Amino acid sequence: MTMAFDAGGELSDEALMVLYANGDRHAALALTRRITPRVLAYAARLLSGDRAEAEDVAQETMLRLWKVAPQWRQGETRVTTWAYRVATNLCIDRQRARGRRRQTALEDAPEVADASPNAEGRLQEAGRMQALEAALAELPDRQRQAVVLRHLEGMTNPEIAAIMEIGVEAVESLTARGKRALSAALSGRKEALGYEDDGHAG
Repeated sequence: MTMAFDAGGELSDEALMVLYANGDRHAALALTRRITPRVLAYAARLLSGDRAEAEDVAQETMLRLWKVAPQWRQGETRVTTWAYRVATNLCIDRQRARGRRRQTALEDAPEVADASPNAEGRLQEAGRMQALEAALAELPDRQRQAVVLRHLEGMTNPEIAAIMEIGVEAVESLTARGKRALSAALSGRKEALGYEDDGHAG
């Protein structure tokens, strides 16, 4: 009875989708465990680390995936590409809804200090992550999406092009501009964040 689930590690996302569409609940569980963590991490980065909103986006993405499962056509697009595209659009909707409130909070973010005096190492690490999130948030939406997908999610340019529904050259341009802007935004904070010995990231 659990054979499809046991084989989940061997099957492609697309094969699991077809199995789920045909009523195999084990396939759905395997696909959920495989995709949800990736979508959640991606959404959290686009939403400046807002875990609650990222969880909502991941949940909504998976709900939409299950809705389209009966009409899924193998070979047309990858499940992950479809999921990232939906998550991207959901994140954009939430960013627009938050508007200025989110921007104000992010401007204050690098100055926020944790109250625990005995955790200097963790504080500095948290400061670095906070600075990265804040710098990412300062990028235009499309640049942020491209940079996160390329450099944090490790996707190829053709995969990003499919997710963002643009050409590969446009992806290359967005990631190059985004990376430059990110380096510029972080360079002024290196000393305060304990990056003095790191040199300039290329």
